[in-house]
Amino acid sequence: MDLTDSSAVVTGGASGLGLATATALIERGVAVTIIDLPASAGEEVAAKLGELASFSPADVRDAEAVDRALDVATDRAPLRGLVHCAGRGGTVRVVNKDGSPGDYDLYREIVDINLVGSFNVLRLAAARMAANEPIDGERGACVLTASVAAFEGQIGQLPYASAKAGVVGLTLVAARDLSRQLIRVCSIAPGIFDTPILDRHGDEVKAGLASQVPNPARLGRPEEFAATALHILDNSYLNGETIRLDGAVRMGPRP
Repeated sequence: MDLTDSSAVVTGGASGLGLATATALIERGVAVTIIDLPASAGEEVAAKLGELASFSPADVRDAEAVDRALDVATDRAPLRGLVHCAGRGGTVRVVNKDGSPGDYDLYREIVDINLVGSFNVLRLAAARMAANEPIDGERGACVLTASVAAFEGQIGQLPYASAKAGVVGLTLVAARDLSRQLIRVCSIAPGIFDTPILDRHGDEVKAGLASQVPNPARLGRPEEFAATALHILDNSYLNGETIRLDGAVRMGPRP
């Protein structure tokens, strides 16, 4: 997908994988609209990234707020790229240690954010892209974020693994569905990445996680996720695929 004179949207772009992706796109000269929660550092991040960056606050489940953010993007240039990184984790078990049933409300919230939010952003962005004039047979390209938890979810990851498995299932069907509009859809399934979410666990825990990765035996770098996302946007024959980005790690049943 040629993003020259086009815009892109990055959800979750105020930190971690999203920030690295927004930075990489801006370094290419692409106008990027960052979508993140109102309480995020999105405004400050956009200011640091320069005039090609803008911030529009939204919860990915909020159709009106996401639509307003897409207005910001399309007002700058035709929207041709989407990288959807927003999401959250949380621990839910089927039956708790005290014998009580797992937290139903938290399960629904995490699935809602990670899976339903992915569909919401995808459908609204794709509708904008469908109005574009094709360039080399393409109107747009979308990258969603799954996780290795979709394949080897660990104990306590019930809602997160369920949602990310849903993103994997969504990917091929969405790619087929959007083929008439000349819009591609792929997903990245990251392994264990060195993002701010891990910082609260400390260096010892992070080193233990890194030791589980066969090769290279380290945590993934956000810049590596960004490079993969940009390759998907670039490569017009990548479609309907979920790409594991994990150093060959296969997660065990326990964290």
